[in-house]
Parts: sequence; C-alpha cells; structure tokens
Amino acid sequence: MESSLPSTQILDSGESAERKNEAKNYNEMMSTLPKAKGLRGNDYYLYQGFWYSSFFLEGLMSVQEHFNPQSTDIFVASSPKTGTTWLKALAFAVLTRSRLSGSTTSSLLIKMPHDCVPFLEFQVAQNPRIRDLAVPLLSTHVPYSCLPKSIISSSCKIIYICRDAKDTFVSLWCFFSAHQMSKNVEPLPLEEAFEMFCNGISILGPYWDHVLGYWRASLEFPEKILFLTYEEMKKDTAAHAKKLAEFMDCSFTLEEEEEGEVQKIISMCSFEKLSRLEVNKNGKLHLDTSIAIQNSLYFRKGEIGDWANHLTPEMGARIDDIMEQKLKGSGLKLPR
Repeated sequence: MESSLPSTQILDSGESAERKNEAKNYNEMMSTLPKAKGLRGNDYYLYQGFWYSSFFLEGLMSVQEHFNPQSTDIFVASSPKTGTTWLKALAFAVLTRSRLSGSTTSSLLIKMPHDCVPFLEFQVAQNPRIRDLAVPLLSTHVPYSCLPKSIISSSCKIIYICRDAKDTFVSLWCFFSAHQMSKNVEPLPLEEAFEMFCNGISILGPYWDHVLGYWRASLEFPEKILFLTYEEMKKDTAAHAKKLAEFMDCSFTLEEEEEGEVQKIISMCSFEKLSRLEVNKNGKLHLDTSIAIQNSLYFRKGEIGDWANHLTPEMGARIDDIMEQKLKGSGLKLPR
C-alpha cells in the first residue's frame, strides 16, 4: 500500500527550536565560505569543492550530520537538469509496480515525481518523517564526495544519471530563467551564465567534477552504483527499465514482459504523459519553502540536442573541449 503520509508535517516545538538553532550555526558557517553570484542572482557558496545555494547547503549540512539510511535505501542521484524527473518516475514506477492491482492508481498520476521520490537535502532534511519507509527510494543532487558518510559506508544503492554538458547547461539556464520570470525578476543573460558554467560556477558545479565523482565510484563499486546517461536511456528505454529493475532487485518476470508491463511503465512515465497531468501543469514543488517552484518548469522539452537552438557552434565546441579535457584519462566519454 502506498504511503498515506501528508506532503508536510508540523514538527513539535522541541524539534522546531533545535532546527532553528542548527540553521543559525549553518548560516554562521556559510558566512566564512567563498561566494559567487548564481543563476538566480543569489549567492552560491563554495563548500567541499562544489557550489551551493544557501537553501541547498543548509539541507546538505543537516543530512551530513544527522541522516541514517536504511540498508535497503536506493538513491536516484544527479546533477540538476540531467534527466532527474524522468529517472525518478521510471524508478518509482518499476519499484512500486507490484503494489498496484486492479484499478489502483499510481502515485505518479496524482503526485509530482519529486514528491514521489523526495530529495534528501530538501524535503527529508526539513522533515525526516516525510518519507515513506516502505518505498526505499530517495533522491539527491549532492556530489558523491559530499554525500553523508552514513550513505557511502552503507549497503545502499545509487542510480546516477548524467547527460551531454551542452544540453545540461541550456536546460539549467532555461529552468532558472523561467523561474525568475515567473517572479517578475530579470533572468541572467545567457552569455553571462555560459561563462560561469565554463568556469565551473553553477549549482552543484563544476559539472564535470560532479559526473566524475560518481563515474569513478561506479568503477570502484559496480554492485552499488549504476551509472546511466540520458541519451542512452532515450535510445533504448525498455532495456534501461529492465536494467533498473534488476539493479533494484525487482526484475521483471517473463510473464510481466509478455503482458507488456515494461511498455506500460514507459508510457506512464513518458514526457507526453507526465507533462499533461494536472498536478504537473498547475502544482508547485517545495510549496512551504522560500524556493517554491512551479511543477510545469520541470517539463520543458526533454529533447536531445536542444542546445543548438540556444548556443552558437563556437559555444558548443567550447563546452565540448572543456569536457574532453576534464574527463581525459577517466575512461568516460559522454554522448555529444
């Protein structure tokens, strides 16, 4: 049975006071960190080699200190705008398919994928009781080297997704620009954001270091970390849905495959299906926080190669050259 927990819960006064005190300590720590202007015009803070917004960093510091995973937990990990929403939907649908029988409706049809698979450093950091312990799926944008030690030292599994850096940058810029315009705030010019990205200054950046961290960990712990690319998933979604099921120890049976269960899940999690759902057209994520975001912004295009509609060939070549240089010797070659 899927969780009946509400999307938010009120913490008791003791917990609330403790969290306020922690937030004060985290803010004091942040005041000592190097800063740079972010895509939303806010400050990014350099912490343990990566750039974070204040809201994100506060949550990260909290989970680094307090989070204790279940041994069966599975984390969907990614740098922002690399296919996170789609991968969450697929992983959730695959893992919970046995819960559905008859006319029971999947939570994906009434809840946003980010609410079905809550963010460790956002939702869970704010309220650990928000998660459904019966569905051992969580998500994170945290770089591998910054994950809580309790996760790295555990038997938890991690599914990581990345994509071509050019499409990642464009999706990131379009996302934050749309969010700014929804608040009647002038977005950062593309050219300025591009220079920042190329210099490694982007949310959770440098992007190449984020990717390399999980890539190297996947080589060291292949039984614990599944490394995927958005482009390969789009190319053969059925094969990757089955790979996800096998990795999460819930492989599709021959009977399920014959009955078209894989294709049903792929169809339910498609961009076309999810983007047309009422909750994803009109709802908001992080509703009770300072960073409330329209769900519709998470469903822009989902297309490979859209970067060419925004960047010049020279800009595209520059990102390719940077990525080639940064990934050199790692054995990893991302699709272009």
